[in-house]
Amino acid sequence: MNNSRPKAKLSRALGIPLTPKCVKYFEKRPFPPGVHGRSRRKTSDYQVRLLEKQRLRHQYNISESQMRRAYDDAHRAEGKTGETMVTLLERRLDAVVVRSGMARTIYQARQLVVHGHFTVDGQKVDRPAYRLKPGQVVEVKEKSRQKPPFQIAATGAHLDGPTAPYLSTALEELRTTVIRLPERKEIPVLCDEQLVVEFYAR
Repeated sequence: MNNSRPKAKLSRALGIPLTPKCVKYFEKRPFPPGVHGRSRRKTSDYQVRLLEKQRLRHQYNISESQMRRAYDDAHRAEGKTGETMVTLLERRLDAVVVRSGMARTIYQARQLVVHGHFTVDGQKVDRPAYRLKPGQVVEVKEKSRQKPPFQIAATGAHLDGPTAPYLSTALEELRTTVIRLPERKEIPVLCDEQLVVEFYAR
């Protein structure tokens, strides 16, 4: 999803930093943008649930229709709907690219995937929403490996600690394997998914 709104302003509106670069702007002004950003108006239950849904949606940089589809799929599946929904979003190709350290942000990951730089099990996949399964291997195409973004990624520059525990990543080879389904506690998104479920179930 191409959102042209400045990420710093969007981060302040949502109450969470969406990119590493936005952290300092968010810490400097941790309130919504605009003349009414500091107001203390009481928010309704609907606004609280809407904000939580928007937070989750923008952390994965997806459209409303994609968000709704994830909820519908999770609602039909077994287990807790909220946790299942977040797990489904985490299995998107662009999300896996970020968690593996092969991209700095979800925005960069989406762009790199759309431009056809990745393969899944040896086949080119250029759909960020492609849902990965355990055992599938994601890697950068051979002819793309000398491009600056991947040369930087291969050094581990985008990592702030170990890669996701549900991935087996060889960054120097620009390759990661989904070894199992992620658990909610392992997914680093800031969201009360139950409020998102309540928003869609209303």
